[in-house]
Amino acid sequence: MPIIIQKFGGSSLADAARIRGAAQRIADTRSAGFNVVVVASAMGHATDELITLAEQVAALPDRRELDMLMATGEQASVSLLAMALRELGFPASSLTGGQAGLRTDGVHGRARITRIECGRLERLISRGEIPVVAGFQGTSDEGEITTLGRGGSDTTAVAIAAALQVSQAGGYCEIFTDVDGVYTADPRLVRGAVKLPRISYEEMLELATLGAGVMHARAVLFGEKYGVPIHVRHSQKLDQGTMISRENPNMEELAVVGCALKDDLGRVSIRQIQNVVGLQGRLFSALARANIVVDDIMQTEQGSSTMIAFTLDNADLPDAKQIVARALAELNDGEMSIEVGLAKVSAVGVGMKSHAGVASRMFQALGEVGITIHNITTSEIKISCIIESANGQRALNAVHSAFGLGLGSNATIAMQTDSPRR
Repeated sequence: MPIIIQKFGGSSLADAARIRGAAQRIADTRSAGFNVVVVASAMGHATDELITLAEQVAALPDRRELDMLMATGEQASVSLLAMALRELGFPASSLTGGQAGLRTDGVHGRARITRIECGRLERLISRGEIPVVAGFQGTSDEGEITTLGRGGSDTTAVAIAAALQVSQAGGYCEIFTDVDGVYTADPRLVRGAVKLPRISYEEMLELATLGAGVMHARAVLFGEKYGVPIHVRHSQKLDQGTMISRENPNMEELAVVGCALKDDLGRVSIRQIQNVVGLQGRLFSALARANIVVDDIMQTEQGSSTMIAFTLDNADLPDAKQIVARALAELNDGEMSIEVGLAKVSAVGVGMKSHAGVASRMFQALGEVGITIHNITTSEIKISCIIESANGQRALNAVHSAFGLGLGSNATIAMQTDSPRR
């Protein structure tokens, strides 16, 4: 039978009633003739509450101990979900990430999956049981419990789908969340945003990286690399949601398929530094070793010296500041400044490859509402502008309107999608 991976987010498991509701959806899928592997996040705001508790007992909690603590949130969810499934008459076994075979590189707080040993999952499936796996976590080769960082449960689900090769038999990965799909923009910020029935991995990856909160970039990368169809659905509604899959020719009919806003950005600027060979490598290697993801990088020459600036999430600023300060001290050169209160508004679409004038339309839209652009970055399928954070929502609405993505627009044609079998 085809295997469907079903991932339930924290809001979908916030209380006993929702856990029973999730169990019923799983049971219905199993009764429809599919094998099911479930991945669960921690209930509601459990992870945030655990972090708050840790900060009450330690000013700077040790990363290893924090991983040990946070992993318990998902373990509570999977055990309760397995109980609910058994109550419905379906054999189920809860598993930690390590018990399910997820092996990681051992980096606490930001671990990456190195491999998945599927033997135990396959044995449970062959016996007709439903494995219920704790998302967001794995075990290193040294036996250390590690967490995967933001979007870790999505990544767990798609990685398991890839390891089990579910797409070869017609399976896919369902991500159940508190939204009913991927929209042309965040509907909480843009009135009239439209749900997309289908979007390509490439477009979804850009939107996820640029601030769309529906899917995490790491999960989309797994899907794209291993050809796992990802179906984003609302956990409380029988809605078809949005299918994330490979690009098809119809997708190029639209120059822009969606817009995103990435708020809470900071910028680190390094000035008055000599552009010696290997400078950039030393700076960014130090950041990479700390698993800090850098957003946009800019470099300009200023006479005999150079200026290097990069943006990143505000949450990573304290660590980045220390790392860059140490690097500059070792070089005995340059000065650093920090800016906060920045945001990035972006337009995304594979149709940009074959449509002209996309950049000019975006810049004009921002200019018409009086928003200053501080930096511009582009790729084949996206254009991004750094702006003041205070102007973020206004900028997102202006760009969304400029490309005719709202309700009632001719641009928001419904792209055809293959409906799931149920």
